[in-house]
Amino acid sequence: MSFITLDSVAAATPDGRPLFENLNLTLGAERIGLVGRNGAGKSTLLALIAGVRAPRSGTIARTGSIGVLEQIPDLSSATRLADLLGVGAAWDRLSRIERGEGDDADLSDADWTLPARLDQALADVGLAGMAAERPAASLSGGQATRAGLARLLIAAPDVLLLDEPTNNLDADAREVVARLLSRWRGGAVVVSHDRALLRGMDRIVELSSLGARSYGGGYDLYAERRALEADAARRDLDHAEREVRRVTREAQVARERKERRDAAGRRFADRGGTPKILLGAMAERAENSGAKEGRLAEKLAAQAQAARAAAEARVERARALGFELPSSGLPGARTVLALEDAAFAWPGGAPMIDGVSWRICGPERVALAGPNGAGKTTLIRLITGDLVPTRGAVRLGAPFALLDQRATLLRDEESILENFRRLNPAASVNDAHTALARFLFRNTAAHQAAGTLSGGERLRAALACVLCGAIPPQLLILDEPTNHLDLASITAIETALSAYDGALLVVSHDEDFLTAIGVERRIALKKRDAEKDVA
Repeated sequence: MSFITLDSVAAATPDGRPLFENLNLTLGAERIGLVGRNGAGKSTLLALIAGVRAPRSGTIARTGSIGVLEQIPDLSSATRLADLLGVGAAWDRLSRIERGEGDDADLSDADWTLPARLDQALADVGLAGMAAERPAASLSGGQATRAGLARLLIAAPDVLLLDEPTNNLDADAREVVARLLSRWRGGAVVVSHDRALLRGMDRIVELSSLGARSYGGGYDLYAERRALEADAARRDLDHAEREVRRVTREAQVARERKERRDAAGRRFADRGGTPKILLGAMAERAENSGAKEGRLAEKLAAQAQAARAAAEARVERARALGFELPSSGLPGARTVLALEDAAFAWPGGAPMIDGVSWRICGPERVALAGPNGAGKTTLIRLITGDLVPTRGAVRLGAPFALLDQRATLLRDEESILENFRRLNPAASVNDAHTALARFLFRNTAAHQAAGTLSGGERLRAALACVLCGAIPPQLLILDEPTNHLDLASITAIETALSAYDGALLVVSHDEDFLTAIGVERRIALKKRDAEKDVA
């Protein structure tokens, strides 16, 4: 049974820029992972399916109910967990009946199954035992996201629409999302760059300007097929280039042969004795034959050039994001970072970091692990000097750079070039252009405003700004760098970082990313007793 059918659907941005066209997609009781470059229109497609936006053209048929995992709004003090779950009125009705205050309408409309369904939904998302009357504003971000999932379980729609459901969640919360989807028996469309989550999908749909392309199976099969397609594209390009050379060579041979025939004809005419009418006919035949050969050569050359251009475009899409990081010059034995019995607490508060001692030597790759609220961000702020330890010491032995998930060192209103020169004042315009070209911001691309960049472009620009200065950092501190990147950008960043010769200190819940960049050691932080609520 099909719940959603899209027929020849096209969409555009509010300013009229086309996103995709001729998109055909049918969704039944299956889980679809929706992937594609940032800006391809994935969130727009979810809005079209949900009916909150209309397509530019084409039709969308819906035969089932749809549930959307919505962003949690700013919550007032009067909002309770029951309200967040979408059952506030039904819960109040049961409460009135329980107190003996219910009227006939309450008795008639009461949903006696609600308490059991609510308890089961909360248990399924790791919030077992949480009171329905609890103020929603008291929930952590992770708890609020889990409550949003519980709301969908209670509503039990035919189709779930989830847009980056694991962003900013720790490993335990990510597992809750994956478990919910693994048990889901309806339809689901999941926009995500979380490869662990995408592995549980029934198929992957890749969105591009040309529409949607479907790959059966989860992420690993999709990645394997995309790699095979990239190899085929490179082979096609090699063949197309050989064909261009062959056609060019044969056209040159044909021109030289025609020139020899023309020269022989002129010599024959110069000897005299041949009637002019016969010479004219011979010249006309030669001219027609030459023109025909010329047109054929031009047609073959055009076809060969078009085939090469198409093959180049396919290969370019696969390699467009590839770049290399410059050398940091880090000596192998240098102590890059040392924490000695470091602790931190706000005045009058319990310690958030307590008795931390470890060091990074040479080009080590270290991950800070732990649930949300364990103090990873606080520890980074101690390392960067934004906070001062209340006990112990933090010692940096090498230049460092911090890149958070938003690359906040870049000013949105400035161009990439202007950001680079602000952060590297000794660099000339030519130096800046040369450095940015290395990170694929060539010529006019360097003049894009930072605020217009995609997540992957922004991180790439930030890397260029911090790594190509007069003193390149020998320690890169990365705080959830993949949260707002598409899969292609994540792969490019992974490839670059895996070849980086400096030290890395990384906060990330993306296990695939940590494995790809070669993390050698994990330092686990535990949540403090005062914060042991589920994240």
